[in-house]
Amino acid sequence: MADQAKHTRRIFTGVDTTGAVPIEYRFSHARNGNRHLVVVFANFTAPDEYGWGNGVLDKVRGNILWIRDSFEGANSYYLCKRMDFSLEQSVAGVITRVMHSLHLTPQDVTVFGSSKGGSAALFYGLKYGFGNIVASVPQFNIGSYVLDGIPSAARLMMGEVTERNVAVLDAVLPDLVMASPHRNANIYLITSPQDEQYLRQVQPFVQLFQGYSNFNFIYNDSVLITGHGKVTLRNLPTLMGILNLLVDGVVPRIGLITNGGEVPEPDLAAIEQFLKDTSQVRGDSFPRPVITSPPAEAVLPPNGVAITGFAPGGVRVSIWENGKYVASAPVAADGSWSWQADRAFTAGRHLLRVFAADASNIQSERSDVVFTIDGQAPRTQHTITEAAPLPPAPVVTEPVDNSYVPGPVVRLSGHAPGAVRVDLAIGEHALGSAPVEDGLWTWQPEWGWRGGGHTVEVRAAYADGRVSGPGQVGFVVAGALARNPTLLQRYGG
Repeated sequence: MADQAKHTRRIFTGVDTTGAVPIEYRFSHARNGNRHLVVVFANFTAPDEYGWGNGVLDKVRGNILWIRDSFEGANSYYLCKRMDFSLEQSVAGVITRVMHSLHLTPQDVTVFGSSKGGSAALFYGLKYGFGNIVASVPQFNIGSYVLDGIPSAARLMMGEVTERNVAVLDAVLPDLVMASPHRNANIYLITSPQDEQYLRQVQPFVQLFQGYSNFNFIYNDSVLITGHGKVTLRNLPTLMGILNLLVDGVVPRIGLITNGGEVPEPDLAAIEQFLKDTSQVRGDSFPRPVITSPPAEAVLPPNGVAITGFAPGGVRVSIWENGKYVASAPVAADGSWSWQADRAFTAGRHLLRVFAADASNIQSERSDVVFTIDGQAPRTQHTITEAAPLPPAPVVTEPVDNSYVPGPVVRLSGHAPGAVRVDLAIGEHALGSAPVEDGLWTWQPEWGWRGGGHTVEVRAAYADGRVSGPGQVGFVVAGALARNPTLLQRYGG
């Protein structure tokens, strides 16, 4: 979906670790005391795995809970990992705790999503009895779909990809539609015959909704729809209209309509306690990083910015300036970490903000590093020793930069003469490390890559503690081209 204007709603982020699987979420309070909760599930192309999180829901008047679908670097349909459905129970637990914190009932909840998110909306709505379900172009045979199109999701969800496991996941949603006791739910299923998935993934299952008292089938037969992703875009005004009607308690059907019920000064104590307890930043139990160098207000040369410290309990530290990501550095087993800038800093005063994160992406409070860059200033006791010239960045030979690879398993290799290891990352997220032997290195993850574009940075680490600047490789993993004309033009020929 196209980028929207910047958000006008305040967004809270958190990780609920109450269940067996930690669940990351975002939350935004309702406008004007509205008494409703919209739960949003992500599709496969959602930025950062949060669906509809780009501002398009800013005018929805209810409380909004976005739930992230990213586990071990892949998607799960919010259902299972290696056929263990405790993930589903953990997701349901987050929704229930937020609902109760807002003093709402299941009838005050709308579950909403498109594609993969539409399947999740139907599943959670029908299994847990939420009042309203809005599902755009869902898949019903989930196992077959991930087997054919999203191999990384298939491996995560099934563990061992077998015919039996495919059949089990194919039956989850159809069996639930036939057996669910919640047949009074207000269901809005949006689709189109122009959707390439319609004949296999939607049409055979519509008849299963016979006996549901308010099943609405929105069938958009528009020649302007050219594929799966376009169905939701073409129906966006309808979707937003349905959401706000449901949030206001207006169910689009013939019959008695009860509207209103706002609470101008609602009791927010419970939801605020939930947000506090599950906040992604846990300063009370996760200490902020300790900065050991440079000292506060040090004067540094433009090319001499290096930071060291300790972050017990973290797996990495993340460094930011003026709200923009700068770099990340791994935390060693003893809690130590170090970072050497690979660029010159401009003259003047700089404030870098550093936080630590653990394996569940729980974050510490922030620590500040303040220094001044003055290339003409003489060295003082507050100036750290000038760092040695940065060693050369590693060279990535496989895969070829800007290439298209079949996936889901992608091996990276290259050379870094003189280094002892290379560290790989995507943005601030560390992927892993590989030893360098005779100048050569190879790294292959145990997990499969999600379909789509990826840019990996590789840095070389040396025995004397120096770390090189990044070598970089970009590639596209199979599974995204058919859904993305831009990638098809660039990589598909």
